Amino acid sequence: MNRQLSFTDEVKTSTSVIYNKIKNSIPDIEWPFIAPYIHEINKLKKQTNTVILAHNYQTPQIFYGVADIAGDSLALAIEASKVKEDNIIMCGVHFMAETAKIMSPNKKVYLPNLKAGCSLAASITGQDIVNLKKKYPGVPVVSYVNTSADVKAETDVCCTSANAVKVVESLGVDKVLFLPDEYLAKYVASKTKVEIISWHGKCEVHEKFSEKEIIELRKNYPGLTIIAHPECPPEVIKASDFAGSTSHMVNYVRDKKPKNVFLVTECSMSDNIQIENPDVNFIKPCNICPHMKSISLSNILDCLQNKKNEILIDSNITERARGSIEKMIAIGRQD
Repeated sequence: MNRQLSFTDEVKTSTSVIYNKIKNSIPDIEWPFIAPYIHEINKLKKQTNTVILAHNYQTPQIFYGVADIAGDSLALAIEASKVKEDNIIMCGVHFMAETAKIMSPNKKVYLPNLKAGCSLAASITGQDIVNLKKKYPGVPVVSYVNTSADVKAETDVCCTSANAVKVVESLGVDKVLFLPDEYLAKYVASKTKVEIISWHGKCEVHEKFSEKEIIELRKNYPGLTIIAHPECPPEVIKASDFAGSTSHMVNYVRDKKPKNVFLVTECSMSDNIQIENPDVNFIKPCNICPHMKSISLSNILDCLQNKKNEILIDSNITERARGSIEKMIAIGRQD
């Protein structure tokens, strides 16, 4: 470790509250190596007028250790438009950093690792949307926020897994193009009478879960509550007790307090929710998102120190993409 990042008494004191919060999720032996990064990041972000945003799939040391704003993709999309700081570091994947830049075009947005991609975002391009519009003239396009800026620019309105059904039905049409997640599209189709024309994209994390795995878990853990994300295969959702977005999962555990629970989603979700719900036992045969896990305290610090990996988007794309996101946010405010 760099001599400037030693586990000093100052570091120990400044990070003690964070340690007490997340200590059950991190081996004691690792803390002297983690704490100096947390201390330095939290010090530098104030000095550089930087806000750090983190998705729920980030590790506890990022989610609770250095993030100023943490949440699901909808929360981050909304909060990205509100931040006052001049600089934003997105601890998530590339499309999330693009969304932050779209919502704050006059601010500098950084992604700690530019290779942090997304199988869903990579499954479709803006040109694909243009081609689909020609094939289905007049049919509105609803795109999941898990898409690139050029896709959002060709989209009528974005959605998240939390508000997908509401967004689709708000359009008042009989048919929509719903892109790019095939499984989320099937889930939405099961909840609405609107005809859903889908794409072939899948999340590499959620598509790995199987019905067989769910059945085995129930055998091994009688009374287990199983909560699935809508990006999972339909048979997995059917075999689960509840299906909902990232925020819905958080709320379910908080409100229902199941004795034993299995979240059919990315690994760190369970770690982060358990920290807030210590009386709930989480069964954790999970799948890791390699892209989310490519974000580390080390490359976050590198971002702060060297202003690396700035996200740049053409102004025309930014303006058009922002319209599709703002429509989504406006629909959410109609409650």
